[in-house]
Amino acid sequence: MQSRDVGLKVRKAAVWACCGAGLVAAMAWSGGCFARKVAPGVLETAAGVPVPGDAPVWVVAPESRPARVDVVGTVQSEETVHLSAKFTAYVQQVLASAGSTVRQGQPLIRLDDRDLREQMRAAQAQRAQTEEEYNRTRKLMETGAATEQALTAARTAFEAAQARVSQVQVMLADAELKSPLDGIVTDRRAEVGDLAAPGQVLLSVYNPRAMRLEVAVPVRLTPYLQLNQSVEVTVDYPAGVMTGRVSEIVAEIDPSSRTRKVRVHLPDSGGQVLPGTFGRAWIDGPVRESLLVPSTCVYRVGQLEWAQVVAGGRALRRLVRTGRAEGERVEILSGLLPGDRVLTRPITETAP
Repeated sequence: MQSRDVGLKVRKAAVWACCGAGLVAAMAWSGGCFARKVAPGVLETAAGVPVPGDAPVWVVAPESRPARVDVVGTVQSEETVHLSAKFTAYVQQVLASAGSTVRQGQPLIRLDDRDLREQMRAAQAQRAQTEEEYNRTRKLMETGAATEQALTAARTAFEAAQARVSQVQVMLADAELKSPLDGIVTDRRAEVGDLAAPGQVLLSVYNPRAMRLEVAVPVRLTPYLQLNQSVEVTVDYPAGVMTGRVSEIVAEIDPSSRTRKVRVHLPDSGGQVLPGTFGRAWIDGPVRESLLVPSTCVYRVGQLEWAQVVAGGRALRRLVRTGRAEGERVEILSGLLPGDRVLTRPITETAP
């Protein structure tokens, strides 16, 4: 009985030994122990992609061109008028709001003029009285019943009364604030019932057809600007490029920034360019060498700019940084060297 148990155990041990050996052999085979070994080495591959034989190529060459520097500024109207009261009075009517288009001579604000009308009646009565006295004294003077001194006093009183009437007439005219030009109301600071004080701005009107860009130009660049010189201007709203004209160069240097204010007259945009718009004026500075390539040579992948340089019949990607655009060409600030041959129609599907 014991001999049978021993034999059974021996057979089981043998089976487990065979299974273990088979498992080890399978693992060795899957690990490639029985395959032919390949020695390590370097796989030779050509960089880039083949260039078609008819692919257009641009040879990069330096060009002597003036360095262009942009200076920032703000668009303002050349004709901006702030309407204010000339005497203390309550606002009776407001006839325009911010953004309203107005014509020259159009009433915009009316002030309460009841007190002025009372003053006018008193001034007219005083004028009538002094005029009568002056006429009476003059007749007496003709008959010798009045002295020259009395006539002078009567004439002076009459002229003073007449001047007072004219003064009140002017104040009555100032009670109605009219637009001094054809333009747009840009700021309204008065409401009906407000008490307007002398000098207080109630409305502002600007001419949308006479705009200019005011820029602070570094002193080193002002020698490159002359009155009536044409300069390129870009504005943010509406985004666009236009040609401006230098209309004024302020003869004063800002001590805090070492700049001079330059005003550039802008062409009529039909009111599309608004005051306060951010803008840039491009100034041609000293001559320097720059690299210009057709704008089609550069393509974007995300935020990066790339060009493809032809070498050995293959196109190699090159990371570049561009500057200003000039017509159909763009300036290359870095990434290309004189003599490089770049594809004008990059094979963009090979981009990283």
